[in-house]
Amino acid sequence: MANGQELILKRAVNIKVIVTPRWKEETLQILQSQINQIDARTQQIDMQVQRAITELKKQPASPQLTEQINSIQFQANDEKSKLLDQKNQILTQLTQVQTLEMEQEVLQGQLDGYFTVKVGENLIEKMQVEVVIRDGVVQEIRGII
Repeated sequence: MANGQELILKRAVNIKVIVTPRWKEETLQILQSQINQIDARTQQIDMQVQRAITELKKQPASPQLTEQINSIQFQANDEKSKLLDQKNQILTQLTQVQTLEMEQEVLQGQLDGYFTVKVGENLIEKMQVEVVIRDGVVQEIRGII
């Protein structure tokens, strides 16, 4: 390859946040809001199931009717089980956030970034980039840009 060649590649850029009272409060509010949404959805499912079963019970009893009611209850319980799993995951995250110490750095996610690489450059070093944020403001960019 000729020395003048370069290539544009995509890399994952780690986004880290510095734990501050503001970040902690906002994160806890978001998690609590997600829990509230799951609770509301669970109540909505219960009400819908109750309405559907009440309507079905107005019909004459039959094996098909019993099967329909059982099917509705099974689907509702399956959906509620999935919601409960989500809620438990969020509760775990909530507990983790509560135990974080101020000024601690926490990985919040990743974004895609693009970079150029030329013959003779260290690809591994160029792949390792992270952005450190405090209350939404970039504090530091680590790695080779």
